[in-house]
Amino acid sequence: MISFEEKVKKITLDHGVIINGDKPWDMQVKNDKFYQRLILNGSLGLGESYMDGWWEAKRLDEFFFKIMSTGAGRNLSSASQYINKLKALITNRQSKSRSKQVAEQHYDLSNEFYKDMLDSRLQYTCAYWKNAKNLEEAQKNKLDLSCKKLKLKKGDRVLELGCGWGGFAKFAVENYGCEVIAYNISAEQVKYARENCQGLPATFIHADYREAVGEFDKVAAIGVAEHVGYKNYRGLMEVAHRSLKPHGLFLLHSIATNISTTICDPWFDKYIFPGGMLPSISQLGEAMEGLFVMEDWHNFGPDYDKTLMAWYENFDKNWSKHKDQFGEKFYKMWEYYLKSLAGGFRARHIQLWQVVMSKDGISGGYESVR
Repeated sequence: MISFEEKVKKITLDHGVIINGDKPWDMQVKNDKFYQRLILNGSLGLGESYMDGWWEAKRLDEFFFKIMSTGAGRNLSSASQYINKLKALITNRQSKSRSKQVAEQHYDLSNEFYKDMLDSRLQYTCAYWKNAKNLEEAQKNKLDLSCKKLKLKKGDRVLELGCGWGGFAKFAVENYGCEVIAYNISAEQVKYARENCQGLPATFIHADYREAVGEFDKVAAIGVAEHVGYKNYRGLMEVAHRSLKPHGLFLLHSIATNISTTICDPWFDKYIFPGGMLPSISQLGEAMEGLFVMEDWHNFGPDYDKTLMAWYENFDKNWSKHKDQFGEKFYKMWEYYLKSLAGGFRARHIQLWQVVMSKDGISGGYESVR
């Protein structure tokens, strides 16, 4: 009978990773109980074992790049994944009552913490690195790209579904002369956005995106679809559709997956984004069918690799300011989160899409912006 250790060594070796090898992406095992924990608990066991110091890798991002490039993750199914699938079938894990969990657990951590990790505008979605020398420039590029794709102009009334710390709203108001109404379930983010945009025509409402009312020229949903859940993709599209004037534009910016799923990775579900889920092409296509004309579909997933590594560099550089509040286990959790995602984008295992849709179509066609 093959031992747990032999199983793990075979899986990793088949995908270019050697246990206790000398390459920076090789896994260094510190506790022999790791092998059983990984086989029995899959990706949840992998992440929790890292947090507990049972294994490490000098280049964690490269470890995940190797593993995900060859699909090794598909060999790490566990009971927790099957339980999550059952929960997803039976319940709506992203209902209004449940949706606040991710805000309380993740987004309300500490504004000071995020200020030390992100750029000056507190952009917590993928930057656009074309012609950018650093994170600050790349995030400004992303905001400008988003505004140009929406064809924003002076006097436009814009609905933002989920707004982070208000960076997009402020940028659109100051640079394009718009009025923005934004909905967000994070109390800390809404508080910051209101203070940061005081005196500007930007209104921040502490409420679920499903509660949006009014008629708008344009709608933006940047970094929201990842939290919506497969049972609510259609609902998100319906909110955008009912909120738009005829021929209005809707920009959806989302991390995405190559294969349709109904669950989040168990480790990410437990520690980072409760109820999170990545949409696929077919799921978004079905959700928008009959409501919108798809005008433009832009994938710049590799830019998220750069963004995540820049965030990690800032996080690591400023960790001494926050270590007493959060502790060393949090550091390992956050490192695992940022670097595993970076490896996933590098391997093209996950994507970043900006999709532009119009209500009733754009007369003469839509000119794509890159």
